Amino acid sequence: MKYHPLVIFVFAAQVALAQTPEEAVQQVVTKAYVQGIHNNGPVADIRAGFHPTFAMLRLADNTVKPYTIDEWVASIEKNRAEGKTSSVRTEAKFVRVSVSGTAASVELELYREGKRIFTDYLLLYQFAEGWRIVSKSFYRHP
Repeated sequence: MKYHPLVIFVFAAQVALAQTPEEAVQQVVTKAYVQGIHNNGPVADIRAGFHPTFAMLRLADNTVKPYTIDEWVASIEKNRAEGKTSSVRTEAKFVRVSVSGTAASVELELYREGKRIFTDYLLLYQFAEGWRIVSKSFYRHP
């Protein structure tokens, strides 16, 4: 059976664009979290990448204090409206991405001006609409 060159090209392009689950997770984390939150990206990208039930778990005074995505977005929007955003770009290094079926975990290091500022631990689930971040814990480097 002979295939038209256009059919072969379309198939090859689809294969080239296919992502592994790990790549799909990295894409969501980069777009919603690194670019969206840390580099002043669109709030729509943040909302698309974070599940509405997301909670950041913050260790403070020997207790865990949850911070919802709605609280975080409200704080981001307030800071942006008041001009309190950083022009210094945040860079990310994926230390580890682990995917098991519809669950994933990411260990991520964030840097500003070459200095490591955070190590983040993100948890994601794959929903019908794709991968979304559902939880985060972190360490802020001195």
